[in-house]
Amino acid sequence: QVQLVESGGGLVQPGGSLRLSCAGIGFRLDYYNIGWFRQAPGKEREGVSCVSGSGGSTYYADSVQGRFTISRDNAKNTVSLQMDSLKPDDTAVYYCASAADPRMVMHSSGPYSCFTAALYQRWGQGTQVTVSS
Repeated sequence: QVQLVESGGGLVQPGGSLRLSCAGIGFRLDYYNIGWFRQAPGKEREGVSCVSGSGGSTYYADSVQGRFTISRDNAKNTVSLQMDSLKPDDTAVYYCASAADPRMVMHSSGPYSCFTAALYQRWGQGTQVTVSS
């Protein structure tokens, strides 16, 4: 079965770190742009970070810039999101998604932005991240 599977979520204190992983099952992630999104209770889903298929381009939301790092491990067929200096506002369900649209660009504005959820064809089930003391 072709799917994306996230892992690595959990409960962490403010200032702590977590590393989320997105694994491709049944298909190669390096053929796709990969985005990480999150959705907190009562809020809309928002883009967090994205990486191009080649891994040469990345983009981050302003709210996580300097704290989160997205990376690929093609040998393991995974895309990771290292999250440092976590804040309570980072609490949400985090999703990874894959997109094959060649028009996608690694920034947050415009119809082909990597933060445009409608451009992604496949989504994982999500992993909960809770930042609380």
